[in-house]
Amino acid sequence: MSKKNSNVILKNQFKDFKDLSKVYFNFKKNLNNHKKKSYIIAISGGPDSLALVALSKAYSYEHKKKFFYVLINHNIRKNSKREANKVRNLLKKNNIPLNILSNQIKIKSNIQSQARTIRYKLLLDFCKKKKTKTIITAHNLEDQVETFLIRLSRGSGLTGLSAMKSLTLLNKNTYLFRPLLEVKKTALVKISKLVFGRYIKDPSNFDKKYLRTKIRNLRKPLKDSGINYEQIIKSINNLASSREILDNYYDKIFKSLVEKQRGSIFIQFKKFDDLDNEIKMRVIQDSIKIINQNYYSVRSKKVLNLINSIEAKNFKKATLGGCLFFKKKDHLCLIAEKA
Repeated sequence: MSKKNSNVILKNQFKDFKDLSKVYFNFKKNLNNHKKKSYIIAISGGPDSLALVALSKAYSYEHKKKFFYVLINHNIRKNSKREANKVRNLLKKNNIPLNILSNQIKIKSNIQSQARTIRYKLLLDFCKKKKTKTIITAHNLEDQVETFLIRLSRGSGLTGLSAMKSLTLLNKNTYLFRPLLEVKKTALVKISKLVFGRYIKDPSNFDKKYLRTKIRNLRKPLKDSGINYEQIIKSINNLASSREILDNYYDKIFKSLVEKQRGSIFIQFKKFDDLDNEIKMRVIQDSIKIINQNYYSVRSKKVLNLINSIEAKNFKKATLGGCLFFKKKDHLCLIAEKA
């Protein structure tokens, strides 16, 4: 599609495309409710993120908001720099500037987890630089289901299985916003092709060594067995409703037994010991997040192993998620683990 035609589509907010106009309307409603002056749009060059670029650009014609488009080059693959420049050229045709941030840390193991940590570190640093407090990602309905199935395979509890929220706090100052969680990938592919004519395929999305790829490949067998993503989403939403009730109960518990002091956390051990494992896991995970100022939780299996160690009579100290755990009188204490 020509640059002129794609600009017309964006300026008209997809009004000539009934299905896409509905997607844009919901996107606009979500951003209007958030009420921020500027946003970081995290993109990769895939159809989901390019659709997010198109939707935000269309929104900018209607509202005086500032969008910064950012791509993280993880430097994992040999061609990653060239792929990043392809995305930059694709956006440039529509007068959309792209900021490419390059990772300088060598990622050797646990690739996807480390890459995610580095990605958000770079994005948060960029937010600080631009004085912006919201990062927007293109997570969609399929991502929501895949996350649910990944966490199910790892034995996650209610909190994990209720999957992603549309708005979460990454740290004290910055939000992670996912306005497309209810949108099907097919609609996003259609938008990216309509506006940009193409998108960049990430080879890692087809690499079967990654759990998410294995989960993604289950979609057809599940559908053939009579289980579709729409049914799974209903279950996720039901679990999310239950989680809201649990969250209110949990917040009161956390405030009653956790005290923060100068980079340390003190947990009243007797109260902690009386809790069930689901709540214990959340207390540990949230405490680690506070110490590290990190959004992502340590995996449930590792937390359960730590809890078992803590409850042993001969427990002295243990490490998890970059934190050192030890007992001090009647408290379980956490401090940042020294590098």
